Amino acid sequence: MQNEQFPIVDSAGNVIGKASRAECHSGSFLLHPVVHLHVVNSQGELYLQKRAATKDVQPGKWDTSVGGHIDYGETTEQALHREAREELGISGFKPVYLSTYTFTSEIESELVYSYFTQWDGELLPDPEEIEEGRFWSLNELLSSMGKHLFAPNFEDEFMRLHRESLLPLR
Repeated sequence: MQNEQFPIVDSAGNVIGKASRAECHSGSFLLHPVVHLHVVNSQGELYLQKRAATKDVQPGKWDTSVGGHIDYGETTEQALHREAREELGISGFKPVYLSTYTFTSEIESELVYSYFTQWDGELLPDPEEIEEGRFWSLNELLSSMGKHLFAPNFEDEFMRLHRESLLPLR
């Protein structure tokens, strides 16, 4: 998996090269694209996944419903649907675009393409990637911020989306 190839992009998302997962997560800060899908049920709750302890970035933290890298040669939409199918077993959903932004952590820089969808169907979390998952109410999310439960990228993105009222949560 460390040899998996990711596109390297400029700030506008144009592919300017490629690098391995290991290179992208090594502190090189090579900007590489990822997709996030926020899954909201009809009760206005947001599904979060708890990252498996074996993940190389933010293991054991609660994170975005679906998140993953765009593979070299793959479109954003292809990656979004592939990741949703792989991580939660969902397909046939209608994604709604929210935003694109750059997130930089202590080891990497990502160009994040963020979407949401409403989903009341069955979710089948991949046990190799996800330790557990559940729906959270808006009050639960807000009261848990800043307590080191969430991956920093999720916390940052969620608070921005909440301030801009982009997620239909209750």
